[in-house]
Amino acid sequence: MLAHHTLSILGIIMALVLGESGTEVNAVLFGSEITNPLLQLRWFLRETGHYHSFPGDVVDFLFVALFTGVRIGVGARLLFCELVSPKPKWFVKVGGVAMYAVSWCFMFSIWRFAWRKSIKKYHAWRSRRGSMDPHCGRADCNSHRPRRTGVPMKVPQGSRRLNLFP
Repeated sequence: MLAHHTLSILGIIMALVLGESGTEVNAVLFGSEITNPLLQLRWFLRETGHYHSFPGDVVDFLFVALFTGVRIGVGARLLFCELVSPKPKWFVKVGGVAMYAVSWCFMFSIWRFAWRKSIKKYHAWRSRRGSMDPHCGRADCNSHRPRRTGVPMKVPQGSRRLNLFP
């Protein structure tokens, strides 16, 4: 995070001092900060105890999708255009490569987080699915017995439901 902010500040200072490459710097800053509202929403959901709910999952999904699409996808196109253009100075190009490299470092961390969360959700789903029929000891018991209706689903301990309509 420190590298991201340091490079952002240096890019702004460089654009102001040189009086050029302002468009490139603004595009990079916009792409870098577009995911910030979702990070803030995630923090608020955590603080209010609603992160481990459907809205928390939606915010995480949108964050990963937006980060991948904008910072990695659109960022690659911007970096390519900057590198092939003869107009930006060499240190502006180096700064663009450095910012893109920082985005990839974040991307690996984010993908690892998303993978772990997905696996955890999958295992929780499998365990709930296997425990729906108390008369069967097999995890796939619902595949050979008719589904029982009217049986409430068990809510895992520690999870909280978000009451959207109090």
